[in-house]
Amino acid sequence: MDTITYLKNFVKDRNVASITPTSSFGVKRVCSKIDFERQNVIIEYGPGTGVFTRYLLKNMDDASRLILIERNKNFGSILKKKIHDPRVVIVNDSAENVLDTLRACRESQADYILSGIPFILLNDELKNLILYNTHRALKKGGKFLVYQTCFQTDNHLKVHLDRYFPIVRSKYELRNIPPLRVYEAIK
Repeated sequence: MDTITYLKNFVKDRNVASITPTSSFGVKRVCSKIDFERQNVIIEYGPGTGVFTRYLLKNMDDASRLILIERNKNFGSILKKKIHDPRVVIVNDSAENVLDTLRACRESQADYILSGIPFILLNDELKNLILYNTHRALKKGGKFLVYQTCFQTDNHLKVHLDRYFPIVRSKYELRNIPPLRVYEAIK
């Protein structure tokens, strides 16, 4: 079901990054950088049908908060139908408006921000605005966890991340279709 939904949205919306949801291996690789023992404010850019969302809710503390920023209205309505958890806020907006979203949710900063949005498809101005506002939205020591298809070279994202974050690490997750490159950018 999720693959068909992704495929339909991929055809209609150029901002959808993949024709399939991220594999459980990819989800675990990205989320392995999160300390679930703490109370966190976590933001997810482009949650799609909620593959990461379900994993986050299963593992995060009861006092934690999850803010989902989904630009695609179809995915947003799917999330609203599927997710009924008091820790979750679903916002139909774009990632560059993360600071406004935090204010609207009465949060000052986030501990973690996850993103699968296709940075390769964004122009440099929008890409840099998202990264600038993401950096500002994170607490000191906070992490921006980004997963992208492995076909992207360093010039597509790492160079941009290095401008805003003092520490940027990357690894591959080959057990995903297509394989992923996972970035951990620490403020």
